[in-house]
Amino acid sequence: MVRAFRSLKSFNYRIWAVGTLVSNVGTWMQRTAQDWLVLTQLTHHNASAVGTVMALQFGPQLLLLPWTGWAADHIDQRKLMMVTQAAMGILALALGLMTIGGSVQLWHVYVFAFLFGCASAFDAPVRQTFVAQLVGDAELPNAVALNSTSFNAARMIGPAAAGLLIAGLGTGWAFVVNGLSYAAVLCSLTWLRKSELHARASGGGSGRGMLDGVRYVWKRPDLMALLAMLFLIATFGLNFPIFIGTMAVSVFHTDARGYSLLSSTMAVGSVIGALLAAGRERTRFSALVVGAGVFGIGCLLAAMSPGYLWFAVALALTGVAALTFTNTSNSLIQLSTEPAMRGRVMALRLGIALGTTPIGAPIVGWVADHAGPRWALGVAAASGFAALAVGMRYLAIARQRSSTSLSRDSG
Repeated sequence: MVRAFRSLKSFNYRIWAVGTLVSNVGTWMQRTAQDWLVLTQLTHHNASAVGTVMALQFGPQLLLLPWTGWAADHIDQRKLMMVTQAAMGILALALGLMTIGGSVQLWHVYVFAFLFGCASAFDAPVRQTFVAQLVGDAELPNAVALNSTSFNAARMIGPAAAGLLIAGLGTGWAFVVNGLSYAAVLCSLTWLRKSELHARASGGGSGRGMLDGVRYVWKRPDLMALLAMLFLIATFGLNFPIFIGTMAVSVFHTDARGYSLLSSTMAVGSVIGALLAAGRERTRFSALVVGAGVFGIGCLLAAMSPGYLWFAVALALTGVAALTFTNTSNSLIQLSTEPAMRGRVMALRLGIALGTTPIGAPIVGWVADHAGPRWALGVAAASGFAALAVGMRYLAIARQRSSTSLSRDSG
């Protein structure tokens, strides 16, 4: 278990981890409050509206892809993050004050979601690749796994705290707390020991930017298979604000606390998956395939759950699988990509992981509204099984190529 926390030996990583944990708790508070605000206060349980908010918030990941990857590879990452984190903090505070004042409308949430998504589009690939500067490539898989542990530990705390805050003071205060939480990241970035940061390779002077990243991935069958699997699950499977929200209010008829508890329960599984990943010495493609298959099973069990408790258990299993899948895809890409291309390829990964939400979220929301939340979860299960098929096909082809190569060498 000690090996699972080895990246914390680094001063820079420790201070970064503390700052991001505080900020992640605030982020999950805002996500929970935002979904609850749209689902119960600004609409009458309209899952399509939640899907629209998700589409606007994550759409910029794909829309701004040509610029976000270039920025991650060419601009000072620490300074860029300070700008993006400050921008997101200001947006959260503004939305919170409008909600507390009673002036917020649905279109306001749409605008703030889009602006927040634009800032996050530049922030996300930098945060992913900046970890290598904190610990170096040798401990990168462990640091990535610990980042996921922090993110999902905050996912346990944030929704529960948001539920209590919404019930006690009102939805707007969750946005205000999130806005203030960004100060923790800004402080951690300020206090880093610059002399202990690991140097990163230059992104080069090509003006083609993201096009170079696309060409690089196109020549790599392993990355193509990985991104295809990610597209399937991210587009139709990772829409849990819709799944959990609609099941909570339409099927189990819970209040804000019951809804937030389901989000926290899923996070328990995600933390377990993150700690398992942190303890691994090597990252393998086969773990990606297993994660996709178990994700499909977890979503199927959630869709068939007869009661609230069984649904929570199925969410925990799905959380383990989702974390295994996303964390493995992150580590595999960073470790197998040339350092000079890492920012652009990671931006492409994030563009698919988050930017496909404008495609999937409205579709899943429509299914939940017209066929029911259980059928929407069935769509998620199908995405996991489809990704499993893609991964198994790649492994079969890779093994065949390996056997052919060995036969030629022996001959």
